Parts: sequence; C-alpha cells; structure tokens
Amino acid sequence: MVYEEPRFLVGGDRAIFVEFGDAIAPEVNQCVSHLTHEIVKKKIIGITEVVPTYRSLLVYYEPRQISSQKLRKTLYTLAKTPKETEVSGSRLIEIPTLYGGEFGPDIEFVAAHNSLSITDVIQIHSSNKYIVYMLGFIPGFPYLGGLSTRIRTPRLGAPRIKIPAGSVGVAGNQTGIYPMESPSGWQIIGRTPLKLFDPNQNPPTLLKAGDYLTFINISLDEFNMIKDQVGKGMYQVRKF
Repeated sequence: MVYEEPRFLVGGDRAIFVEFGDAIAPEVNQCVSHLTHEIVKKKIIGITEVVPTYRSLLVYYEPRQISSQKLRKTLYTLAKTPKETEVSGSRLIEIPTLYGGEFGPDIEFVAAHNSLSITDVIQIHSSNKYIVYMLGFIPGFPYLGGLSTRIRTPRLGAPRIKIPAGSVGVAGNQTGIYPMESPSGWQIIGRTPLKLFDPNQNPPTLLKAGDYLTFINISLDEFNMIKDQVGKGMYQVRKF
C-alpha cells in the first residue's frame, strides 16, 4: 500500500531515505519515479545523487550546501506535486530476445510448471509491457514488474555458477535481464544480443528506473545479425 504521507529516514550524515509504501507495487514505484523525475528537473543545489528502489528513494546530499531540514521540506513539496499516469521522461524500449534452446535452457521447465507449451511461454512473456522498478544486484540489472501470473516459476533449487550476458530469466513473480556474465538462481528462458551495461558509455546502463520495455521474439539469424551490429556499434536500440 502507498503511505498517506512519505516517510523520511536518516541514511547517515549525507543521505535521506524517502519511503512511499510497504509493498512492491506499481502505484508505490510510481511515487518513487515521480520524485526522482522532479529532483532531476529542478536541479536542486546540494543534491549529489539519487538511487531509486522498489518503494523508496535514497537521496544523497552535500550538508555544506543544503541542510537536512531544508532538504526534507523540499523533497516533501516535490513528492506532493501532481503525478502523471506515466512519469514524464520514461521510455519504451524494445528488447530483441531469442527464446529457448541453448539460449533459454529452463524454458521447458517453466512451461511444464505452468501446464503450458513453450510457444505459450514465449507468447505470454513477449506480449507484456514491463516497468523497470529499479537497477541492482549487478550494474544495469533491471528488476521488472508486469510478469504474467501464468508463467510465474520458482527459482532454481541450486543456482548456476555462471550464465552468459544478456540472459533473460524469471523467478517468482519477477523477470529480468543479466547485463553481464554472472551467477544466477533464476530460470533462464532466453537471451538478448543487446548490451545493457557498457562502462565506456555515458550513461553506462541502457535502462533506467521508470523505463518501460517489451521483449521481441527473434530468430537465431536475427540474433546473430543484431549481435554483430552491436559489436560494431552500428545497432540502434528502438526507444519510443
């Protein structure tokens, strides 16, 4: 649920947490995205960084430029400004994905667990619009809201030590994309050839909290073509 009033918690001598609710829910995260956008738009002197999460926003500040009391009043005022249905500045990004086979080794289990065919799993997963609640775990990893209850599946009994960059997985009521090679306990159903994290770019992450994305089912030939274009810096990610 969304709190009637935002709650402010001390995060050390240079940060304040602003909490908006006690659950992972779109209406709670919309409050987080709204305040994030307002802070960026106003360019408030003294605020050095903001870190959005599922239900709160961590605001770092410079005490020599703005006091904690003044910052709280400013954040409260911004949080109370009228919200839009979708936060201004959010984008819809297409994520081309090759499902199944060696790229999605767990898709058969996801299908069997939910009494569906593999085709059904692909259709359901690629037909939704997902919101990026937050980035975390590893650089650029998006925690996405909007997974259909029809394909919710528990985590692996034993996590894998290593999965490839671009792997698309589901776990419980969430889905996400691994920006780099890493361990994983999620059910891997596909892979995207896009690069979600590049330390040589500014910003280094393809996605940001508040974005929306859709998964586009592609063939192996399309996967290889896009991967080649990404490697050469020629691929243009579709953003709306």
